[in-house]
Amino acid sequence: MRGAPVLRQFTTTHIRDPSLPDHPSSGMSFSRDPVALAGQLALEYLRCLPARHVGTRATAETLRRELGGPLPDTGHDPAGVIEALASGVDGGLAASAGPRYFGFVTGGALPAALSADWLASAWDQNASLFVASPAAAIVEEIVAQWVLELLGLPASTGVGLVTGCQMANFTCLAAARHAVLERDGWDVRRRGLRGAPPVDLYVGAEAHATLIAALRMLGFGADEIISIDTDGQGRMMAAALARAVADRTGPAIVCAQAGNVDTGAFDPLETIAELSAARGAWLHVDGAFGIWAAVAPARRYLTAGFERADSWATDAHKWLNVPYDSGLALVRDAAAQRAAMSSSAAYLERREGGGRDPLDWVPEASRRARGFALYAALRSLGRLGVSDLVERCCRLASLMAELLRAEPAVEILNDVTLNQVLVRVHPVPEPGAAEESDALTRNLVERVQREGTCWLGGTTWHGMAAMRVSISNWSTTEEDVRRSAWAILEASRQVRGDRTRQ
Repeated sequence: MRGAPVLRQFTTTHIRDPSLPDHPSSGMSFSRDPVALAGQLALEYLRCLPARHVGTRATAETLRRELGGPLPDTGHDPAGVIEALASGVDGGLAASAGPRYFGFVTGGALPAALSADWLASAWDQNASLFVASPAAAIVEEIVAQWVLELLGLPASTGVGLVTGCQMANFTCLAAARHAVLERDGWDVRRRGLRGAPPVDLYVGAEAHATLIAALRMLGFGADEIISIDTDGQGRMMAAALARAVADRTGPAIVCAQAGNVDTGAFDPLETIAELSAARGAWLHVDGAFGIWAAVAPARRYLTAGFERADSWATDAHKWLNVPYDSGLALVRDAAAQRAAMSSSAAYLERREGGGRDPLDWVPEASRRARGFALYAALRSLGRLGVSDLVERCCRLASLMAELLRAEPAVEILNDVTLNQVLVRVHPVPEPGAAEESDALTRNLVERVQREGTCWLGGTTWHGMAAMRVSISNWSTTEEDVRRSAWAILEASRQVRGDRTRQ
């Protein structure tokens, strides 16, 4: 077609363009194109991914031996470096992008998102200012609009694209700190925290560790946090929050959770919103993965009240299935977000009427253009595709629980309402001591990881050892779940048999 771009077909023997200079630092001339080789190796990895051993196989010592040693004095052939790198790291790669990786609430990159991420690396844009990369800035603007539409949040909400949910929490809570202190007459940007009015911080006892870390980075110590009791599923207890906020005044922030990392349970957001409003507190929702239940009709009830919050933090590299380095910080009071995040200097050129400057919404200045992958993911899925992805993962989690529960020795510890399944193994026919179930469960996790059909992690839940299954990947099928459940049950029989023979 006239005017259309021409795609060059690369092979590992592609001869470099003679018009290009040789490697600038070594004086050597190279015959193979490292970019082409990287593409071929990546495609081969993706082709084999569904059948790959899901866990890792190489030890730390092996990886150091394959990859380490003194830094060479002279540069090496770039294609050779890429070839050696791919070979050296192979045994240390988890198949976390594959369909049977159920650890850490990890989604695999959608084809469109992965492809856009490759292009983002090739384009090498600095997504700080509109003037530095109008394309990156406008794409982030569009992504922000689409995300707010999906979640049903006000179009005026501030949106920042950050590295992940920890920095999303940091960004949102920085805006919260600015706003609640400003209401009390304290300008934290100018005066800092020394001598500032104290801020009451209400946080569920089972809040994610990254939220606590974000508060620490913002200058709030652990002793300043008012811990609110949680129930048997890890939900903040509204009655406990009501008692904690009673008769209190002054600046306050309430941190709620949409999706407990072990059980998937949601705090009672509607009631928490009521209590926060009565207290005059800023309500922040940590929704690393659970917030996306809002886009799925059958799961939306879980998020009731979340839209009343003042800020929301989430990951895109979990349930939206984009490559890592992608989180979202959403703040209702966009002015507070900009006040907390924006920076300026004489050399930072701003142009009126061009577009938003991404650095006004996030803690970073120079950074990767992470909006391209998110744009591609959302456009390739569409509203219905995002909804179906969430619903399908939840149905598969219910299937996994059903298949595992059929074994008398297996106990499902959580109410499987989202994509999390919390598993514990007991000796049979007699239940045995808790310590024996702990040992069996930990041995089961280790055996499943070593066998390689699937990968899942261990945790300690309310003092009990447990196995955590998280289903978040776009490519996971019912067959993957059935195959994985069979492998888990077979491993449970083996560890119970080993225990019996001891």
